[in-house]
Amino acid sequence: MRTYLFIGLLLGLFVACETKTDPFLITKQSIGMLTDSTAVKDLKVVFANDSISKYIGGDEFTGNINTISVFEKGTGKLLLELDPNYSLDSLSTIRTVRVMDTRFKNKDGLNTMSTFGEINSKYSISSIQNTLRSLIISVDEINVYFTLSKMELPEEMRYNMNQKVEAISIPETAKIKDFYIQWY
Repeated sequence: MRTYLFIGLLLGLFVACETKTDPFLITKQSIGMLTDSTAVKDLKVVFANDSISKYIGGDEFTGNINTISVFEKGTGKLLLELDPNYSLDSLSTIRTVRVMDTRFKNKDGLNTMSTFGEINSKYSISSIQNTLRSLIISVDEINVYFTLSKMELPEEMRYNMNQKVEAISIPETAKIKDFYIQWY
């Protein structure tokens, strides 16, 4: 009888101490239950309450990565787009996550609705790349990068891809166009 009571108390303690993972929390190595070591074959377990759609290109010689889309069951809302390290390999881990839903955020509240000013005030910008239509803002300390539309820049900076863009030149109100987490 004493043994059963002890086991019952021990089980109660374990259940009470169990912590729930926030399904929308972004950290350096995870986004909800998805981690930097999750294999493609395990995505159905990680996203058991959601729908997963895989794009299969059909030609593995193109070098294209097959993007995996995660949709919320019931609403059909696109949550995430995942790019594995190796296409057509179920043992491959995820390399890049494109965050599509505004509910995903890090401990500082950074999400797809954030502005450049919010990013710049909380983190050190690692690099700014100037492309044809966007700026790519990298923040290595949290393994993320953002794109900003060049339409957010002053007129004289929008059309020259060779111009070096500094953080000071980007308006604080510039909105994030795309939000990515990259695991190496």
